Amino acid sequence: QVQFEESGGGLVQPGGSLRLSCAASGSMFSDYVMGWYRQRPGKERELVAVMSTGGSPAYGEPVKGRFTISRGSAKNTVYLQMNSLKAEDTAVYWCIAHRGNPAFAFWGQGTQVTVSS
Repeated sequence: QVQFEESGGGLVQPGGSLRLSCAASGSMFSDYVMGWYRQRPGKERELVAVMSTGGSPAYGEPVKGRFTISRGSAKNTVYLQMNSLKAEDTAVYWCIAHRGNPAFAFWGQGTQVTVSS
C-alpha cells in the first residue's frame, strides 16, 4: 500500500517562501512520476509541478519561475520549493505519484498552505 508523509505547509506572508516535502513508501518509486497538485478556494484542482526521475520538470503556468520541484536521491521523495508566494497560492497541496496514466495516481492526505499578511 502506497503511503505518503507530507510536511512543510503552513502560514506565510506574501513574498515569503515555504518548502514542501513528501516521502512515499510502499513501492519502488524510481519509475514513478512524482509531484504536487493543489486546489485553491473556489477553484478546480490543478497541476503545480511534476517530475520523473532523471526527467525534466513540468510546471503549472501560475507557478512558473517561482516554484521549483526536485526529487531526492532515494527517488521516493519529492520537494517543492515555493518562493515569492502570493495570496493566490493559498491552497491545499497534495503529493502525488503515478506510473503511466495520471488518472491512477496515488494521492497524499494534503497539506494546507496559507499566504496571508
